[in-house]
Order: sequence, then C-alpha cells, then structure tokens
Amino acid sequence: MAHVLGQNQYGKAENRIVRVYRDSTRHEIKDLNVSVSLQGEFEDVHLTGSNANCLPTDTTKNTVYAFAKEYGIESAEAFGIILARHFVDNTERGVVHSARIRIEEYTWDRIKTPDNSARFIGSEEVGHSFVRNGQETRTVEVVYDGENVQVISGLKDLIVMNSTNSEFWGYIKDKYTTLQEAYDRILATQVTARWKYGYSGKDDEAQPNWNRSYTHVKRHLLEAFAETYSYSLQQTLHSMGTRVLNNRAEVDEVRLELPNKHHFLVDLEPFGLKNDNEVYYAADRMYGLIEGTVHREGVVPVIPVV
Repeated sequence: MAHVLGQNQYGKAENRIVRVYRDSTRHEIKDLNVSVSLQGEFEDVHLTGSNANCLPTDTTKNTVYAFAKEYGIESAEAFGIILARHFVDNTERGVVHSARIRIEEYTWDRIKTPDNSARFIGSEEVGHSFVRNGQETRTVEVVYDGENVQVISGLKDLIVMNSTNSEFWGYIKDKYTTLQEAYDRILATQVTARWKYGYSGKDDEAQPNWNRSYTHVKRHLLEAFAETYSYSLQQTLHSMGTRVLNNRAEVDEVRLELPNKHHFLVDLEPFGLKNDNEVYYAADRMYGLIEGTVHREGVVPVIPVV
C-alpha cells in the first residue's frame, strides 16, 4: 500500500525573549514567548533525509532575538508580521511558502513607592523596577503566505466575576437533572478571547494601532461582562462579542471560550446558620465550557475551533 506525506510544518517553539529599552532612566520592557512554524517544500527532508531545503530551527530562534534588537518590539502583532514576512520572502530559494508566528506577551507593572523612599526625588515609581502582572496573557498569531497577512490577537487567563445579576432557570430537566434553578447566582469565568482583524497586509494598507486596539477590545469585553444582566453564560458570551464588533471597526470576528467557574452555596443549616447567598464553595473541576464565535455578516469565520 502506498503512503503519502501529508500536511507538515516545523519550527522553533517557545523562544523566551525579554527586550529592555534603556533610552532613559525610565526603562521599558517587552516580555514575549515566540513560536515559529514554517510550511513549504520540505518533502525531501522527510522522505530522503536531505536537508538542502531545511532552514534550521536554531536559525529561526536566532532570527527572533536578532530582530528584537534590529527592529525592536513596538507591539507583538507588528513584531510577528516582520518575522513572518522575513521567513517567507527572504529564505533562500523560496522554499518557505507560509510562516505562522504565535506570541504570548507577559505584562509587567512598575513598582510604585512613596515619594520619600523613591530613588528619584519627586517620583512615585522606580524606573527600572517591575512586578509581574497577575492578570491576563496577551496572545497573537500571525500567518503570512507570501501574499496575505492574517492577524489573530487575543488574551487568556482573564478571570472575571459578577456577584449578582445572573440567573439560570427554565432549562431542560430529565431524570438525571439535579441542578436547582438559580435566580441570583455568582457568574465567574476565565476568559480566553481571540479576534481576527480585517487587515490583510497589502502594500497600501495601514496597520492598525495594535496596542491601542488591544486595550480597547479588552475594555469592551469587560464592560459587556459587567453590564449584561445574564440569564446564561451563552448570552453573556454573545454580548461580549457583539460589544467588540459594534465598537472596533478593525475587528471582523471574535471567538470566546468561557469556562463556568462554578460557585455553590454551602449548606450552613447543620450549624444553625442561614446562608443568604453569602457563603460559597468555589469549584475548579468540573466546569461547564461555553464556546462561541461572533462575526460580521458576510465574513467567513477563520479562527480555529480547538
């Protein structure tokens, strides 16, 4: 029976890079985890072991670090686009047909200090001291195929909670249903969001302001979560995606993954106490997982369902 080599790709995963800008006493930091994956004319390296068309993964790693110095890191999206274009357009003999760059960005906050103990008089923060932000991780995926650029930005591990304004009732019940209807419950989730930009990388097309766009998309996600009176987490998901599309013209599609971080009322009656929606048990396993995509009419969704 004949065998055929199917889809294949290779690259260097999780290149950890910290870029420090020392232009003044107030340093800036970009902390990224960059993964490079290439597709192209790599049949021989699989079938015969010939490495003639193989760009070493070590070279892709070195390129990431060199480009951080040469071009800087204004945003994760812009850095990913520069890398993807380089691997496709500049690799010898044109053997790389498509490059995918995945980036996680970790945020650092400045450590604030009282005026009387700051190193620099009159300052409320030390310019070279940071604390790792415990909130979300910013994510980026850039794919370039020699003609078009596709940018999918996102975030993960953004934990949010509403202590009220959430209900869940009127659902299907059968002989296996034990869940009690809730008319005032905690709604909490750990948001994973990805959004695709309309930007395609044409020569005459200006890039969005990636950092500003990220900040505003996150703001609209949070505002929609906070302002939606929720009858289901599915309804909240749709409100969050719709809010982004209504306010950010550069975004065409939003995909959300929202695990329901369940909070169950603790039975305090054995202790002679009434629990009036005040004391809960927070469960991390098992959890409902709500997923969905909201996109503009006429747009074909491309964000992978994983």
